[in-house]
Amino acid sequence: MKLGLHYEMARPELNDHLLLQETMEQIIRADQVGFDYVWLVEHHFMTGFSGSACPEIVYGALSQRTERIRLGLGVIVLPYHHPVRVAERVATLDHLAEGRVDFGTGRSGVYELTGMGIDPSRSREMWDESLTMVPRIWAADWFEWDGKFWSVPPRQVLPKPYQKPHPPIWVAALQAATYELAAQKGIGVLAMGASDPSVLEPHITAYHDAVRQATPVGDCINAQWASQTIGICTEDNREGRELGTLSIKNFFGPDRPYAKGVEDIYSRLLQQWGGVPDHLKEDFIRTGQPPGGEGQSAEATNFIAHKVWEKVDADTLCDRAVIIAGDPDSCIAALKKHEAAGADQVLISMQTDTVPHEVVMKSIELFGKYVIPEFADS
Repeated sequence: MKLGLHYEMARPELNDHLLLQETMEQIIRADQVGFDYVWLVEHHFMTGFSGSACPEIVYGALSQRTERIRLGLGVIVLPYHHPVRVAERVATLDHLAEGRVDFGTGRSGVYELTGMGIDPSRSREMWDESLTMVPRIWAADWFEWDGKFWSVPPRQVLPKPYQKPHPPIWVAALQAATYELAAQKGIGVLAMGASDPSVLEPHITAYHDAVRQATPVGDCINAQWASQTIGICTEDNREGRELGTLSIKNFFGPDRPYAKGVEDIYSRLLQQWGGVPDHLKEDFIRTGQPPGGEGQSAEATNFIAHKVWEKVDADTLCDRAVIIAGDPDSCIAALKKHEAAGADQVLISMQTDTVPHEVVMKSIELFGKYVIPEFADS
């Protein structure tokens, strides 16, 4: 199983220049200690939460300062960009990195899409059309297209990617319908959002079974599943577990982008995290029924789920491998649960706005010394 770092790009105090410096330093060290991948998101308008607006530019610099780590675009939001420009930029980066680029795709959320003047109801169709176009652009000497959203007269589009075949294609996914679509199209799954691996296991198995029969959008099938979560490795097990728990609770806080305005977010997170722990079930029993029970209002369901979610403790999250946190032994044990569930890669978000740069650097060092060697041959 491969190990990667995942970046929203955030730090405790807002400082764009320092954020870029710290991110570069962390990724360069990750390359040196043996991480297989790094993945940078593309977000816009996310002040203080995500400073990763131009991942391909950051990777242009990193391509010259790293040697082996793969540079994952996780993801390029296809509705924002003309497909010709996507093909050109990814191919150019692939040359700079000498074939170390992975091409992740996605379509973002309502807040960002509307900020870009894009109708969210059209984003899936736009993603699908662009996804069809980009590998065809790479494969064609001369390319032309007359589609619903884009038209291109006969043109020669250069450069072509350095990799042969082209960079592996992925899609960011949060639900079963997208896992199934990825399998049909022969592209990898970036399963975002942090989940108990036992919850993901049936989806991973179904994906691996189905992707073998894919009709790929490109020249090859990328049959990989990557699970993303939050984590941190420290010498003191309790310190790391609590720090990782603070990170994920803050990440999905009610005023944060991934939770704000989503009515059932905490019920869904509890399900993703393996259900309500036994020691917290009293919180539901007092209501006379579980969240969403007959006659219960949506407001009551959300209130109960949020209160229980707040009480989910560090040991539950770590022992279920929802997060990869604690000392090296704790991190190894959690990662092995993801490996047993069938994940081909785990993406870990260590850099959050609750974790200082020096703690992230130490975590990367501990991974290189103790954790990565455990998965070197898997």
